[in-house]
Amino acid sequence: MLDKISKRILAELQIDGRMSNVELAARVCLSPAACLERVRKLQEAGYILSYTAQLNPQMLDVALLVFIEVVLDRTTPDVFESFKRGVKAVPEVLECHMVAGGFDYLVKARVKDMNAYRHFLGKSLLQLNGVRETHTYAVMEEVKNTTSLPIH
Repeated sequence: MLDKISKRILAELQIDGRMSNVELAARVCLSPAACLERVRKLQEAGYILSYTAQLNPQMLDVALLVFIEVVLDRTTPDVFESFKRGVKAVPEVLECHMVAGGFDYLVKARVKDMNAYRHFLGKSLLQLNGVRETHTYAVMEEVKNTTSLPIH
């Protein structure tokens, strides 16, 4: 169970994972040594998975965000495993989630433009083992995009 201070540490690190330990300690009202120890324990316990930088997709020429529903031809363990292995190797895929409902996987991907998407779909996604059909949703506007988790 996390106490209030640990929750505050996690919340602050989600806002700015690059802040110094001294700054973090001041924000959560701890000594730098105590704060560093708390962060170390949160990492060891698995609360903090990694530190990353959020990059600007437009600056990197991958502005088109798409969501793709994927239906597999068979829902057997070997097809699931093969699809998972294949999709992990596709660099355009940012996220892939097995879902319950009318399709098997929801894929989030970024590409340059619609032309690049058609190439990605035909040369990468549809070539993965077991893919029977896809339905694509091109994002027109990102209303909210965050990696921050709610901490209660």
